[in-house]
Formats: sequence, C-alpha cells, structure tokens
Amino acid sequence: MGAGYNLHYRCRDLGVAIREDMGQRILVVDDERDLLRAFRRMLEHEGYDVDTATSGEEALTQLDKGGVDLVVMDVCMPGMSGIDTLAQMRERNILTPVIVISGAGSIDQAVTAIKSGAFDFVQKPPKRERLLLTVRNALRFTSLEDAHQQLQQDVVGDSRVIGGSPAMERLKGLIAKVAPSDGRVLIMGENGTGKELVAASIHAQSPRAHGPFVKLNCGAVPKDLVESELFGHEKGAFTGAVNARKGRFEIADGGTLLLDEIGDMPMPMQVKLLRVLQEGQFERVGGSRSISVDVRVLAATNRDLAAMVEEGSFREDLYYRLNVLTLRVPPLRDRRQDIGQLVEHFTSPGTRGAGLRLGEDAIAALMQYDYRGNVRELQNIVERLAILHGGSVVGSEEVREMLSMGEGKRKSCRGTLYEHGTTLKELLRDLERQIITEAILAHGNSKGAAAQALGTERSHFYKKCRQYSIGGQDN
Repeated sequence: MGAGYNLHYRCRDLGVAIREDMGQRILVVDDERDLLRAFRRMLEHEGYDVDTATSGEEALTQLDKGGVDLVVMDVCMPGMSGIDTLAQMRERNILTPVIVISGAGSIDQAVTAIKSGAFDFVQKPPKRERLLLTVRNALRFTSLEDAHQQLQQDVVGDSRVIGGSPAMERLKGLIAKVAPSDGRVLIMGENGTGKELVAASIHAQSPRAHGPFVKLNCGAVPKDLVESELFGHEKGAFTGAVNARKGRFEIADGGTLLLDEIGDMPMPMQVKLLRVLQEGQFERVGGSRSISVDVRVLAATNRDLAAMVEEGSFREDLYYRLNVLTLRVPPLRDRRQDIGQLVEHFTSPGTRGAGLRLGEDAIAALMQYDYRGNVRELQNIVERLAILHGGSVVGSEEVREMLSMGEGKRKSCRGTLYEHGTTLKELLRDLERQIITEAILAHGNSKGAAAQALGTERSHFYKKCRQYSIGGQDN
C-alpha cells in the first residue's frame, strides 16, 4: 500500500493522470450461480464490463484470451480451487490482479492466497461497499502501474517554446489557439526545429495537460512492430509476446499521443490508424475485444505529405484526418534573433552546457552561421564549446573554430575531406578532436564511457583530451 500511495502522489506531482475508468473488464469466478448473477448485477450497475466463470479451468481459458483487467474469485470451488487457479495464473505469467472471496471457515486459505500473490480478499457474504472499494483499489493499482511505465518512457519535460522573433511569436499564438480544442494537429518542419517541443506545448496548454503525453517515432520502430507499439498485444500473439502489453493508444487514454515522423508509417498501418481515428476503437494484436480510448492525436513530419499523397506513398484520407490544423515550425535561419535566448537556455544550470560563458562577439558569430540542423545543431555546438572551453569566457574566435569543424563534418558526409592549403597532420588532428568531442557528448559527458565505446585505453584517451584541451567527466 505504501508503494502505491507514494507512486500515486509522484504521478500526481508530475502531471500524470491516474484513471479509475469504468468500462474495465472484470472476470467473476464462483461455482454458485446465484452469487455470480448477484456479482454481475452489482458490478455492471457500477459501469464495469463483467464476464463470469463457474470453475478455475473455465477462468483460465478466458484469461488466456486476454482483455481481463481484474479477477474476483472464490477460494473454495470443486475441482481446481481458487488458490490452485491463482498458482496456474502465475505459472502462465498471467499478471491480472486477483481479489479472492472466502467464507468464514476459509480465512486461512485467503491468507495463503494473499501470500501467493492475490491483491486482497473479501469475506463471504460480501458487503456491497467493501467489495466495490476493493475492486476500485485493485483497478487503481493497475492504473498506477501503467502510469509508472509511462513515467519511465514518456515523462513530459520542459514544454516552453523559446524565442521572441516574429516567426516564433506567431507560432506561440497559434499554439495558444489550437491547444484548448481536441482538433488534430499536423506539425511540419525541418529536422531539429523542435516539432516535439511544439507538441508538448500544445499538450501542456490543453485540458488534457494532467493526462499522459505519449510519443511514438514511427520511423524508429521496425515495420513489423509498429502495430504492437500502437495497439498493444495479447500474450502469445507472436513469438516473444510472453506477456500481454498495452500499446501507446491505451497508455495515452485521456491524454495526447504524438506520432512523430508520420510520413515513415508503413502503408498497411496507415489503414489501421485511419480506422482508429474514425471510430476511436481498436483491438490488440492477437486479441478480439474492441478497446475504446479517448486520445488526442498530434502528428509531426519533416516530409511533404501532400507530395507523398500525389505519388501514392501516403493515404489521402489519412492525410486529411491528421491535417485538421497545421503548424509550421520555422527553421533557425529564419529566426536568428532567437539564438541568444536559445544559448541562454542551453547553458542554464542542469544542462550539458551549464557553466559556459559566451561573449557578445561569440553570440554574434553564432548568429551568422547557417544551421542546417536547426536548433538541435545549435545545442550540439553549445555542448561542444562547454566541453572544450568550460570555465572560461568564449569569444568569436573559438566559436568560428567550432563552426568550421561543423562545416568539415558536412564535407566529410559528402565524401570531401581535403582542404587546399591544409596539411594531412592538421586534417587528421581536427578530425580526431571532433571524434573525441562527439564521443564524450554522446556518452553523457563521460570520458571513461567514450574511451570504452571507442575501444581506446583510458590513459591514452585522457592524454588526447589534455592535448586538445577537451573537458568532460573523468569517469
């Protein structure tokens, strides 16, 4: 109880909704049919979906099909007892919470059931208030576990959209207008412009702000797993599905779901997504029960979906379903006056750029650069400067040197490394310095982790860092 209590308030403090939804499915198991009918009437009156079973064997058959949120089960039944059924559930890795019902003479068995993993027990004949309270607590505990998973994966971070340029003021004004509605929004922009941050800002300013904000990068999930990620799966639905699992739509119920890189979604999944957007229902992979959810869907892309519709690689009907409202995030080159605010944010306490001090000439130099990687590239540059020059005031010379490294990297990507008038030794030195800096950044500012990842002896790696005046944590 203490762990659940603490998790509840932790989730509340982080703005994660703990839902106690009606419509959840309860399986009641008892060999007395009159009691089954009474339980069904009582629970259905409270808004729950109720299935019944008259034996442990029948209960296991139903549980194997999935879709059950809670089991209310008698301890004493002919054949397979409630305790034996509970043991079989755990052996089959069915983790559905169980409330056991026991008569006055079977309290010891009820205690045994609790020790075997039952959530709680209720004494026969059960009082209505006591039973309903226990049911609510059990379902609430399940909701807490779902919220805990969501916190581990998709906690909303800082949702502030930074910038005071005319382009960003227009964007913030549009966010304020679209956020209160439930309309779907298509967020468009180049890579690194902050589309995910715009989605988080829409969620934070919406009536769903205390619900979950869940993200799925459609381009980062293997094609054959996209359906499971979105809709979840039942146990045994495919090889490796050892447990039932909720998908992003279920986890996002009552909140917002961001489908990032929607242009990369496979065509077969586009059809299934369209159905969910139209009907608000879906089935888990390997399941047959329709699940209804209340989710606001936001989509983001750096691709021209209209052109993809024309060429037949994106469904026209899905495009218009997603494109109720459109927000375009401007590239950094169109709002250079925001660079000072962004740098201040990237060097604030708690960030990887913390402690870096930039002179006015350094900021001016940053404002002259053409950021193909947009805000993400600016953040990387600031973090590199913090590693190389943390603790000292950085001027325009150091900034231009860092920016030239970025240009060198682009040339490398195009296959051109040679620069006229530069010796091989100088080229190799610059390349080595760049690789070491990026490796340290990629491993949380840790020199030790970077050395291990590069397969280099720590002592040699630290020597190179001293040679190039590269900072970082010596761990």
